[in-house]
Amino acid sequence: MREPFIFRFLSALDARTRAGVSAFLALALIAVPLLHLLLPAGSPFHVSTYAITLVGKIMCYAIVAIAMGLIWGYGGILSLGHGIFFALGGYAFGMYLMRQIGRDGSYQSDLPDFMVFLDWKELPWFWQGSDSFLWAALLVVVVPAVVAFVFGYFAFRSRIKGVYFSIITQALTYAAMLLFFRNETGFGGNNGFTDFKRILGHSITSSEMRLVLFGLTAVVLALTFIFAKWLVSSKYGRVLTAIRDAESRVMFIGYNPLWFKLFIWTLSAVLCGVAGALYVPQVGIINPSEMSVANSIEIAIWVAVGGRGTLIGPIVGAFVVNLAKSWFTVSFPEYWLFFLGLLFIVVTLLLPRGLVGLWKTLRTAQGAKA
Repeated sequence: MREPFIFRFLSALDARTRAGVSAFLALALIAVPLLHLLLPAGSPFHVSTYAITLVGKIMCYAIVAIAMGLIWGYGGILSLGHGIFFALGGYAFGMYLMRQIGRDGSYQSDLPDFMVFLDWKELPWFWQGSDSFLWAALLVVVVPAVVAFVFGYFAFRSRIKGVYFSIITQALTYAAMLLFFRNETGFGGNNGFTDFKRILGHSITSSEMRLVLFGLTAVVLALTFIFAKWLVSSKYGRVLTAIRDAESRVMFIGYNPLWFKLFIWTLSAVLCGVAGALYVPQVGIINPSEMSVANSIEIAIWVAVGGRGTLIGPIVGAFVVNLAKSWFTVSFPEYWLFFLGLLFIVVTLLLPRGLVGLWKTLRTAQGAKA
């Protein structure tokens, strides 16, 4: 009798990884809420609202980093436009959040404030059903998936790869950003969506809702990591890695790379969309700047810094780079971009396997000395 899927799914994790995931979830779901709710703000162990929001945001970025790690590290597909899928998921859920404002907006209208300001008289057709949480959740998955599938099908069928593919993804994201900047598209123009009030009838700014969003993000990040671990260790993952290393040989033995690359590309887009949907209510805003080319390039930097070809590496890279960004943009805002560029150059030249690769090398050296 075949082993149940859930056991095959979990068997992709070794004992150390299971312990790490369990510790992470215990910290996110138990320790952080207790330290936030039970300890006074003056306590050195109190977890502030700012810290919860910051780490919640970075966990969303970590999900995106895993998505990039799957296509680049294991599929050899470097995208410089993944910000579009992150933003599409954010906009899809942002539409729901805007509808939940109701008449509490500045203009006390059933329409979102930006539509009243632009003298719109009714909701456009693509906003229909946006007041439904389930419909919004469906759009978060479907919209990035459809865009990625259509784009990927024609790109991979035409055998576009390497730097040419990267440039095309960059152009796609830039074109989408320019489109969303326009007021007549119905997505808030330059300002995007903001001033959110409620989710499922509960205040979005309450401590309880912030902790729910934080915990949900942690669970999604853990499940994404586990699923990705299982996927890359499966037969599909081995074929995908073979396509990365020698696509022509894989074609020679009878595999069609198109569908393998298209699946991982579309899955990566869906993960980015889910991350975007979790990001928006925690940060409180979504606008076209999330589609900027610089943001998409930064996603690739997270993976490179952490360690391409691993799954923990992108998570490490997302946390290291964004925590550094948070500190630099407050203490030395004018030097942040210089630091980011220097970090990427150092990692590319001296640490081709990233921080995770460096850690493994140091542990191996220490073991050899012992």
